[in-house]
Amino acid sequence: MKLIRFILISLNLLMMIGCAVVQPVNTPQSTLTAVSAIVATTPEWFDLELTDVQTGETFTMNDYAGKVVLLETMAIWCPNCIVQSNEVRNLHEALGNPEDLISVSLDVDINEDNDSLKEYVYEYGFDWHFAIAPLEVARALGNLYTAQYLNPPLAPMLIIDREGNVHHLEYGIKDTETLQKLVEPYLTK
Repeated sequence: MKLIRFILISLNLLMMIGCAVVQPVNTPQSTLTAVSAIVATTPEWFDLELTDVQTGETFTMNDYAGKVVLLETMAIWCPNCIVQSNEVRNLHEALGNPEDLISVSLDVDINEDNDSLKEYVYEYGFDWHFAIAPLEVARALGNLYTAQYLNPPLAPMLIIDREGNVHHLEYGIKDTETLQKLVEPYLTK
């Protein structure tokens, strides 16, 4: 167990050292796409419990079946994550805070805890689900969708549609307008 923790900490440090600040994505509308990574069955990690640090309540991705979920991986130390989360907040406001759009931010840094994440959420005034990603969830994100989901400065995000299909979004900070163009088609289905 100590060896696994050492390896994970080492990998995390390597990711932090190799991270660069990513500039916002300003892509023309004609090139906006969500790359689909559709699987035949619901991923096992959809059943794993997460704990919302603000409420202490547990939830799973399967709890939001029939809704659209915008999921981002993040870390408290990541400046790009703050920028991206502000764009997510603006997205909800721009769309009129639809009840069928759920945002989830998963902290993938194994060195961070619920109390620190809760303090971070309150400091920035974010009001959606924030949870520490259990190792099994982080591992699944990395294995199923690429290891870049464990590199928060790349602003990795995905959309889970109403049928439970997972759609990977391009890496890099996505502004409110870009997020709206990517999310709206799933809300209207």
